[in-house]
This record gives sequence, C-alpha cells and structure tokens, in this order.
Amino acid sequence: MAPLKAGDPFPENVAFQYIPWSEDQGEITSCGIPIKYDASKEWADKKVVLFSVPGAFTPTCSVSHLPGYIQNLPQLKEKGVQIVAVVASNDPFVMSAWGKANQVTGDDILFLSDPDARFSSSIGWANAGRTGRYAVIIDHGKVTYADIETERGAVKVSGADAVLAHL
Repeated sequence: MAPLKAGDPFPENVAFQYIPWSEDQGEITSCGIPIKYDASKEWADKKVVLFSVPGAFTPTCSVSHLPGYIQNLPQLKEKGVQIVAVVASNDPFVMSAWGKANQVTGDDILFLSDPDARFSSSIGWANAGRTGRYAVIIDHGKVTYADIETERGAVKVSGADAVLAHL
C-alpha cells in the first residue's frame, strides 16, 4: 500500500494491541492484559488523531513529541477530535507503562502497539521494523491529513501544533 494521503479512506482491517487503562492497574508496575484494538471499526464514525513514534521512552518521543499532545489535548477536543492515539512498535506492556509514566489516565490518549510495525509498514512508513514518526487525521473513515517526518529527530509535520493547524 502507498503512504496515506488526504482523501484516502482509512484502511480496513487495521488492528493494534492495547492495554486499556484502569484505576486498579494505574501503577506503572501493574500489567494489564493486552486486547486487540480494531482501529478500522472503532474509528469508522469518529474524528481521530493518530500519531506515531519510533519508540516509547526514547528522547525525542518523550521530550518533544508526546508532551505536545498531552498539553494540547483540550484544544484537540475543542476541534472535535474524539480519539487521540499514539502508536509505536513497542509491545503493549511498554506502551501502557509509557502512558502511566506520563500520567495519562483513562482514555485521554490511547497507547497502541503496532507489533513488528505491521500497520506502519503497510503504509510505507516504517524503518527496520520500527514505526516512523508521522501523524494522521481521520474523519469518519476518511484521511484528511497524513505526513511523515523526513528529518531524524524532527517533530514538525507530526507534532500537535501541525495537526491542530490541519483540523
């Protein structure tokens, strides 16, 4: 499949692994049970921002990328975004811990695992088995924005500010 672009339908059969946040499993040392998250189905009738990082707990991802989404969550919601999700090729336990380490509770931001970068590879946005750094806006099953960073360590087209400018 070619990279996603505005006007494309969001692909069918896209599924990630996910550990839902729960108060009783709220500690970073607690492990929940991974479930299949059927993104194609869950996002079919919603406005969604999906952003991807090469790895949880890595410097650019933890210092520059994720914090922008956490800080701009109210502005994203004001623009009608119903779901904000971050994806990386890390396993679901690491993704869950990363969310907890950043004090993200409930379903404010979904921390999804793209094992072996399957989804990212399917759209041509993976490198050496890791997800690329990109952002996608999906509005009721249709891609309205999609772009990938081409400069290592940059957060220009995939950051919260860029996404907000395209909503």
